[in-house]
Amino acid sequence: MKKVEIYTDGACSGNPGPGGYGVILRYGEHEKELSGGEECTTNNRMELTAAIVGLSTLKEPCEVTLYSDSKYLIDAIKEGWVYKWKENGWMRNKKDKALNPDLWEELLTLLEKHQVNLVWVKGHDGHSENERCDKLAVMESQKFIK
Repeated sequence: MKKVEIYTDGACSGNPGPGGYGVILRYGEHEKELSGGEECTTNNRMELTAAIVGLSTLKEPCEVTLYSDSKYLIDAIKEGWVYKWKENGWMRNKKDKALNPDLWEELLTLLEKHQVNLVWVKGHDGHSENERCDKLAVMESQKFIK
């Protein structure tokens, strides 16, 4: 299995508001940057979208280390919350719906395809790839600001 590193970040101006995501894929000496955005979204949706875009780009099952500064993304998977939400019909508890079930469904499918190790990195703390992903995400979000 190929070993790939994926760095991701999402950004949003207002929440909801114009948002963007940035992704760096690294395989050996090869590196690829991806970015995109939406006119009206949330920061958490952009964080999830970045991970989805990164994993979706892989053409075959890979051993992936995915880096994110999103505790929402990392903790929901590592702590098993997202699996409970899904099991409970996308409800966080008896009253509150889980947010972003469409993106979580897509991400969970990709996590089944690849061997993914999730790593949380502190945002805006000098981590070069995280800083680059943030710049890509912010640049994309600004395309929607008039």
